[in-house]
Amino acid sequence: MAQVQQSSMDSIEKPKNILNSPELLQYILETNAYPNEHEQLKEIRLATVEKYPQLYTMNVPVDEAQLLSVMLKLMNAKNTLEVGVFTGYSLLSTALALPDDGKVIAIDMNREAYEVGLPFIQKAGVEHKIEFVEGTALQILNDLLKNGKEGTFDFAFVDADKKNYKNYHEVLLKLVKVGGAIAYDNTLWFGSVAFSEEVEFFEDGDQENRSFRQSVRKHTKELNSFLASDPRVESALISIGDGVTLCRRKS
Repeated sequence: MAQVQQSSMDSIEKPKNILNSPELLQYILETNAYPNEHEQLKEIRLATVEKYPQLYTMNVPVDEAQLLSVMLKLMNAKNTLEVGVFTGYSLLSTALALPDDGKVIAIDMNREAYEVGLPFIQKAGVEHKIEFVEGTALQILNDLLKNGKEGTFDFAFVDADKKNYKNYHEVLLKLVKVGGAIAYDNTLWFGSVAFSEEVEFFEDGDQENRSFRQSVRKHTKELNSFLASDPRVESALISIGDGVTLCRRKS
């Protein structure tokens, strides 16, 4: 594996974060996040940069993973779901946070990407906590409901196709128990949600890519408004990484 500098602020790896101050982000990473990063998480992070130099930011950033890890431990979570895995950075962070008899069901359509991180998951000694399911998330989640899993999960993390977040929400509110939590990633979408659809926020990339990102911005804004007014949950939109919304199921 190619050697990469520890700092994510170099020209090889630039973390996903909406902070306008690169210096402040570097302070957060170097003062707290990197010193507390598990060795195998670091190995997944660097392997992802090497394997997917254009896509590595699909994994959650280090500080966000650590926030979710602490939350899982505070909740005493034991059974969790992950919708969208990629190379498994957040998945390994979750598995490390769960007790030895805990379980995370990880759903993704791309097993090839998951296998990039699998050797490091195995090296960390937590593969037995993970059940990877390859396929379409909505179908798999609905199958869990049909198989008697309603209200059996403590936590769910969603980092998948953004247009389906509202659809995932409806199913997850049945799978996650009352008092449990759901986290939705990328809910600030590069900071673009603060602007109207008429604003050309995305200027780089080809027209197809810009149109896609504009479309996701529209869906993300609708999701944020929906979650903020959903009486079934308490929610908090947090400005970490690319934005993450935490929802606690009330009913």
